[in-house]
Amino acid sequence: MKEKLVLDPDRFFDPNPKVRKIARELYESVKNVPIVSPHGHVDPKLFAYPDISFGNPTELIIIPDHYLYRMLYSQGISLESLGIPTLDNKINIETDKNENSIIHKYNSTIKGELEDKNEIKERVEEDPKKIWQIFAENFYLFRGTPSSIWLNYEFSEVFGIKYKLTKETAMEIYDEINEKLKLPEFKPRNMFDKFKIEVLATTDEATSTLKYHRAIKSSNWNRRIIPTFRPDAVISIQSKNWRKNIEELSRISEIDIVDYRTFIKALKKRIEFFKSLGATSIDIAVLDPYTEELSEIAVDNIFASALKNTVNENDSKKFTAHILMEMAKISIEYSLVMQLHCGCYRNHNQEIYQKFGPDKGCDIPVRIEFTENLKALLNKYGNNPNFTIVVFTLDESTYSRELAPLAGHYPALKLGPPWWFHDSINGMIRFREQITETAGLYNTTGFVDDTRAFLSIPARHDLARRIDSNWLAGLVARHIIDITDAREMIKDCAYGLAKKTYKF
Repeated sequence: MKEKLVLDPDRFFDPNPKVRKIARELYESVKNVPIVSPHGHVDPKLFAYPDISFGNPTELIIIPDHYLYRMLYSQGISLESLGIPTLDNKINIETDKNENSIIHKYNSTIKGELEDKNEIKERVEEDPKKIWQIFAENFYLFRGTPSSIWLNYEFSEVFGIKYKLTKETAMEIYDEINEKLKLPEFKPRNMFDKFKIEVLATTDEATSTLKYHRAIKSSNWNRRIIPTFRPDAVISIQSKNWRKNIEELSRISEIDIVDYRTFIKALKKRIEFFKSLGATSIDIAVLDPYTEELSEIAVDNIFASALKNTVNENDSKKFTAHILMEMAKISIEYSLVMQLHCGCYRNHNQEIYQKFGPDKGCDIPVRIEFTENLKALLNKYGNNPNFTIVVFTLDESTYSRELAPLAGHYPALKLGPPWWFHDSINGMIRFREQITETAGLYNTTGFVDDTRAFLSIPARHDLARRIDSNWLAGLVARHIIDITDAREMIKDCAYGLAKKTYKF
């Protein structure tokens, strides 16, 4: 029996009638304001050409989303059965001559053999309908999670699906979405306008040609999609591909990188290129936000060792600490916002990492420290009126103990919203409750969706607007703020803070 998919208009609001009434009013005032998405990982190729389409439902919704196959894998469902290619599988990415399709077809031809000759490799599933059926049969696993909230919003509000996704409705819903994806109104550019997106920032490697950003800018489609400078691959001096990445940085910047000075010169040249295409921020991911300014001789020596592949772990840590100081200085020089994502232990499951590579749902939050680690950076640049650093963390224990007091003092420091594992109803509530009394609202950035899934953007912003409306309604009901304050604050949460912080 098919069950109706119903999104209650008062979902996520407090059951207390007084609070719910105020929350409803606040939400109604911002539910249709434009979306500002200052940081995320949507592929700019989606918007480079007017005829690009999304492909089929499996390629659009399941394959790119590690939130989904992370949960499914935890229940013993193999990644191969979900169409995730292994590293020793050949991947064919097929596009037509005009690059009108982003369909990814995976060829499961085995190229090598596992070390254990007796182990039989599982075939990577290629049939998108079979993958979708597995997903639908296990969709119940996501009950109560952000993924179910986002996906049910997409199914109902974006695709007009009338029934819940189950084993019985799987193919009916697949076919309905598949047919709609062929319609002009479901092409990425048209969806961009339907979602009322004012600005969308992508995340791009320092060596990127920004081919698709250039295509967007040179087209007649006048929408604001901008790059974000991500230098991680060229500043992680102990990563196995670092030398290769430095060679690519040399090539694309046309600067022969032979020492630290020429390295920084090449980075600056790339930043100038990113800025020419609208970039307003830098984004750096580190496990530990340790900062330290090294002498010119010390950093030169470490960089020289890295070029010779003789750098040790301690020097690598010191180099990262110094480069954070350098990137703060560069951010001021080029009027860019510096973003810092901290506290993520990458690729914890080594078997999955070795078999499938990174970004397969194996990342885990860890404890970190900010007060001592950021002292060098904040003492040198935190009082500078031309500097903005936005900090994101996966360690919630630092909210009230460290981050709120730091942001409540240093003019340069702003707090990014709950990120990744904490981008959820309770995560947002914990953030507001632990941050606001010390840092206030205006030392935060507003909502940042940080998504790879383009269609989830309106769902994520809708959830954030509802949770913030309910939070403010609770403050009004307890007479901590009045309704006039709340009306102004919800507009800043939904729109104003992000525009101001990211210089839009």
